[in-house]
Amino acid sequence: MKRLIAASLLSSLAAASVPLIAQSQTPFKLGTFQQQGRTFVGAVVRDSIVIDLAAAHARVQPASSLTMPTEMKDLITRYGDGVRNRIAQIVTSVNAAAPRPAYVYDLAAVKTMPPIVPATILNAAVNYREHAAEMAAAAPGQPGRGGPEPPGTAPAGTKSAPGIWERKADDTRWNPYMFLKAPSAVIADGEVIRIPPRRSQIDWECEMAVVVGRTSSRVAAAQASDYIFGYTLQMDVSDREGRGDSRHGSDWLIGKSHDTFAPLGPFIVPKEFVPNPQKLPIKFTLNGTVMQDADTSLMIHDVYELLAYGSNILTLRPGDVIGTGSPSGVGFARNPPMFLKAGDKTVCTYEGVGTLRNSVEGTPATATR
Repeated sequence: MKRLIAASLLSSLAAASVPLIAQSQTPFKLGTFQQQGRTFVGAVVRDSIVIDLAAAHARVQPASSLTMPTEMKDLITRYGDGVRNRIAQIVTSVNAAAPRPAYVYDLAAVKTMPPIVPATILNAAVNYREHAAEMAAAAPGQPGRGGPEPPGTAPAGTKSAPGIWERKADDTRWNPYMFLKAPSAVIADGEVIRIPPRRSQIDWECEMAVVVGRTSSRVAAAQASDYIFGYTLQMDVSDREGRGDSRHGSDWLIGKSHDTFAPLGPFIVPKEFVPNPQKLPIKFTLNGTVMQDADTSLMIHDVYELLAYGSNILTLRPGDVIGTGSPSGVGFARNPPMFLKAGDKTVCTYEGVGTLRNSVEGTPATATR
């Protein structure tokens, strides 16, 4: 009898493994949405439809005892504990359903929110050599505007940062440079970047962002992949105008954290659907004109090194975000310089991750919140 039960269990497990393998072949993205004032976490398929995961979970057979997350940080935290497989099962069910279930919406029929509002946003400065070169040429000797280090290899005598970044003997790069960007600056795909009153040098930086999947403290670069959940997009909007004095050098708060200066999204792509994050084409257009055209292979420090560096300074938690830097082609480095203005349309694309679209408006000097 025991043998019969065991054989039956093995047969069931073997049968169950087949749909899970099939399910993994249908890529999906994850986002946060509103529909008639109700906020939900959804799976995006073919960049055209959104599945309300909680509603689908309650209806898709076979039923599951799993509790489906209703907000993104919980989903990220529990993704590997059955949530990933249940989402894959739901996606497969929707693909086979006819007519389309009521818990599936056209993407255009729902409001896309920021996929997550991180507790911590870290951004890498001058993480593409060409961007470092263009900024140094545009503002030589001005660290806050031309980048914290000169382009090219690190100057002779560059040392490790003990306990944070250990340089290898053959590493000719400068050490990573990161700054904090305020979570309050986050806005969604389709929302408006607002130019602060009386600020006229507002620039674009189209970036891929790493979404942290596990609590990360003092992670080695070789293990960093295990701590990444997925990837999204961030527009690192930058105020190049400075603070009017030279006190303490550059002012990253003014430069990076005005309200609306962190468009994020539109969705998060789980890392299993991004086979090589260091080989993704990048394109940024302003009013339809290509301004940035590059590839993530041009990063100075890769996504794993950035997570390692950041986590050796502060603890990163599920849902935190790391901006990986901007390629060349920003407005400040052009001759003459070119900055965002009211009425502009920005489009930031990383192939395989998505496209982030935002318009630009001014902010009345008397505006209050």
